[in-house]
Amino acid sequence: MKKEKKETLNVRVLSIAFMTLALAIFKPFGLETWQWHAYIHLFAIFMLGIVSCMVTEIILQYVVGMPRSTNRGVDYIIRRNLRFQLINTPLVSLAICLYRHFAMSNMVESNLLSWGNYFETLVIIAFMSFTIGLYWRFKYRSRFLAAELEETRMLNEQLNKLQRQSDALSVPQNAEISNVPPTHPTSDSALTNDALNKLTLTGTTNETLTLDIADLLYIEAVGNYVKVCHLKEGKARTDMLRATSKQMEDELRRYPMIVRCHRAFLVNLQQVEQIISRSGSMQLVIKHSHDSLPVSRSNMAGVKEAIKGF
Repeated sequence: MKKEKKETLNVRVLSIAFMTLALAIFKPFGLETWQWHAYIHLFAIFMLGIVSCMVTEIILQYVVGMPRSTNRGVDYIIRRNLRFQLINTPLVSLAICLYRHFAMSNMVESNLLSWGNYFETLVIIAFMSFTIGLYWRFKYRSRFLAAELEETRMLNEQLNKLQRQSDALSVPQNAEISNVPPTHPTSDSALTNDALNKLTLTGTTNETLTLDIADLLYIEAVGNYVKVCHLKEGKARTDMLRATSKQMEDELRRYPMIVRCHRAFLVNLQQVEQIISRSGSMQLVIKHSHDSLPVSRSNMAGVKEAIKGF
């Protein structure tokens, strides 16, 4: 059995156990009249709760389309647990209400099936479900926020390491080029490197912008234009081109360090100063300009993969 399944099963069993313990303490539904037989009914209610949880998991996964996952962040876990409670609470209440009617009404006539009994059962189970849900929500939020902070720290370390390696490799190359006499013929490899380092962005109205790929900070979509933020003489500046973000993305596909972090932003990861993670969201702080670019949920996995796979 997978680790996620074991963990989910433990959570459900413990939740139903807490619910059963509360019923044993407060003895609703006329449980006090059953004396020692009440423990048999409590065990039966415990098993009904387990079965209801299994049915709810199937509904969530195959009907609602929310599979069990601990890798999608704290917000996904909280949303899934909320939907679980919304489905499971009426289901458990119905199961207990039917059990009261068929197994507990011979000694307690008030357990006979009725809308009033169902509403009473629903209120009791909803209160316990809410209380138990608060506990698991706090536990999961603390756990996944800690995991996100640790992952952000590792991503920042990886990013800094790659940037240091890139800077170390660029120094000898520049020194070698500076020592070449002006009359020395340029080799094919030098032309190739220069062509790869130079970037020319073209707008739909034939205007162009040429810059070194290392100087590109980010590109932002602004209506029918894109704002190109780049370095010029060591300072951040912006130029506008009439083009779409998709067009810019297609032109930059051969540069693996440039990725889409948001539907409105393309970013050069070599110019990211710091990655900030806040409650399931992520922002990229850009060098020189110190702008903060948002990372959308749909692009978060791609950005992480790009950093780890550089």
